[in-house]
Amino acid sequence: MVKVTDLFDLNYTIAKDLLNRVEYPWEVYALLDEYIIELGNSLDMTKFEKRGDDIWVAKSAKIAPTACLNGPLIIDENAEIRHCAFIRGTAIIGKGATVGNSTEIKCALLFDGVQVPHYNYVGNSVLGHKSHMGAGSITSNLKSDKSLVTVKGVKTENGEYIDIPTGLKKFGAILGDNVEIGCNSVLNPGTVIGKGSHIYPLSMVRGFVPANSIYKSKSEIVEINIDFFNEK
Repeated sequence: MVKVTDLFDLNYTIAKDLLNRVEYPWEVYALLDEYIIELGNSLDMTKFEKRGDDIWVAKSAKIAPTACLNGPLIIDENAEIRHCAFIRGTAIIGKGATVGNSTEIKCALLFDGVQVPHYNYVGNSVLGHKSHMGAGSITSNLKSDKSLVTVKGVKTENGEYIDIPTGLKKFGAILGDNVEIGCNSVLNPGTVIGKGSHIYPLSMVRGFVPANSIYKSKSEIVEINIDFFNEK
């Protein structure tokens, strides 16, 4: 339920090869620095340009002059980095992705079409294809007691619930493809949200949320009525 193959369509990221090397998506955090440099040095320089140390930016990307870019970093084609965005480094921004006003990114992999457009913090996280974080929503990547992060409440195929230790001190959130995060929500360390799920605004989320669910509160997680959304 929380493996790379459960959460993502790897055809929508320039980092497909990296994700094919790991079983769980959070395992990429330790590999991301080296991978970005390796991949950056292999990019087609008719489509990309190098800006400073270990920063590769697609020529079709739109970068606001007030944005701060630190490497290692790859910004893929047609991405948009808006006013006062702060990319601290160790990041891949996917094709057509949006990093918005005053949004901060650090040690993160954003698939194609991701939107983090307004006052977001994304640290030690992986955001799947076309996932969207509403204004003010953040990933919290460090527990208050600084202990190692465990992904809690993962439902297995036989219906049991297990916790998965990650061995990581810093771990924000994993969003599957097409996840919607409501405004001003906090995704606590070790949050994993399955494909197509929606998180209500002002939510505080911890642990595993199944695919195709609506998270209203910790005690109220319901299956999405596909017919309802199709009617809309």
